[in-house]
Amino acid sequence: MTRQSVQSYASNLNDFLRHLERLGVSEVAGIDKDVIREYIRVLREERRVSMATIENHMSTISSFLDYLVFEGILESNVALAVRKRYLKRYKNGDSGDAHSRKLVTTEQLKLLIDSIMIPRDKAIILLLAKTGIRRGELISIDVDDVDIVGLKIMLKRKAKRSNRLVFFDEECAKVLQNWLRVRERYARDGFPALFITETGGRLEDNGVYLAVTKHAARVGLHDEGSLRLEDHFTPHCLRHWFTTHLLRNGMPREMVKELRGDARKDAIDIYNHIDEEQLRRLYLASIPKIGVN
Repeated sequence: MTRQSVQSYASNLNDFLRHLERLGVSEVAGIDKDVIREYIRVLREERRVSMATIENHMSTISSFLDYLVFEGILESNVALAVRKRYLKRYKNGDSGDAHSRKLVTTEQLKLLIDSIMIPRDKAIILLLAKTGIRRGELISIDVDDVDIVGLKIMLKRKAKRSNRLVFFDEECAKVLQNWLRVRERYARDGFPALFITETGGRLEDNGVYLAVTKHAARVGLHDEGSLRLEDHFTPHCLRHWFTTHLLRNGMPREMVKELRGDARKDAIDIYNHIDEEQLRRLYLASIPKIGVN
């Protein structure tokens, strides 16, 4: 795991342990379905956190209970049943049905992007859709990493990413150029980050989430209050759109995996060097044109 992921897990687990203290649960044997259901209620009704945050907390709790089961401290992981019943994410102990994640049409994506008047947010959403990169990869991009003429970006090294080179098309380039012109008003001299806040600092992970969900909610693509995964439109839905449409348009699976930066699990994958120019041509031929205004 990345350092950021470890810190997130530790923070979530400490928060859950404080929840146990408030309930008077002094031993892990006292963690049952009611305890976890109450925790979800607190997160939703009292703290009013996002569905993505709740899912993140539940993933931490489930991993923690899995560890306790492995060590023989608990007999079962009660979080699995709660996630299946309340979050629609678990099936047979797995992380859920990937097909339940919202997949928007190209027309819906155009409606979303055309509705955005904020150049930065429009560039964020279109770049996520056209490259399939993750939130953490997006916020780490510096201006110098972007080759507008060559229509490509060299991403920073990340634990989860194998291939660092991604491409974008002409319509994405135009939106990025527009944002770069606006960015000059806010960016401090010499500050490298591509996406910045109104105060000139580097945009953070949660800022990307809010930039996507607030606009998606306005056009009816995102329902923050729903417990159903398919009612939520998050940054990961843009990676889902990217992958699905490249495959539907006939791009070979191994090429799509290369662009996604998926881990190379087999030994043969390590020696399978994909030609950059071939990858670029296939990408440009397969990525849908949205027709952004």
